[in-house]
Amino acid sequence: MILYLHGFRSSPQSFKARLMAEALAAQGLTGERDWQCPQLPVSPREALELSMTLARRQLETASSPRELTVIGSSLGGYYATWLAEQLGCKAVLLNPAVEAARDLATQVGSHRMYHSDAPMEFRPEYVDELRAAYVPAVTQPDRYFLIAATGDEVLDWREMRDRFARCRQRIIPGSDHGLSDFAQWLPEVLDFAQSAPN
Repeated sequence: MILYLHGFRSSPQSFKARLMAEALAAQGLTGERDWQCPQLPVSPREALELSMTLARRQLETASSPRELTVIGSSLGGYYATWLAEQLGCKAVLLNPAVEAARDLATQVGSHRMYHSDAPMEFRPEYVDELRAAYVPAVTQPDRYFLIAATGDEVLDWREMRDRFARCRQRIIPGSDHGLSDFAQWLPEVLDFAQSAPN
């Protein structure tokens, strides 16, 4: 069972989310227990509340929290880390934001969403909400899988590598922040997500 969390200004229409949904549908995994990919609120606090509600709903019939894998891209990776620490589930982090409060403090103001061009407002208090969800170190590295691209033009892959140093890692030479070559890495992601819990 997978909960996918998109990044800043993104949506369930992102390339990686759609690719993953198609791969799971090909396995017959289309139910809400199998796959969730919500449109996250702009407020980090509200985004985490929604994600926690969905994750708990998916886990209602699970025998172990590790049956759930939260997959997060960019800011979604920051959220996924927090959720995995709260719930004891697994997490796959795709070019995750490591210092989200620091990085998004520069983004306070008006923006447009990537896939709809709808307006969005990133408020100053959202930076504090990000700071409140900061995870300085993960407690069980075996529950995490980091995919980081050295060609990420938005975030520093070395920060990702160092923050998740004891976790499984796939450092991709080149590529980009959006992981435009994600189809190549998707089987490895699904293998980690769908492996039997320890």
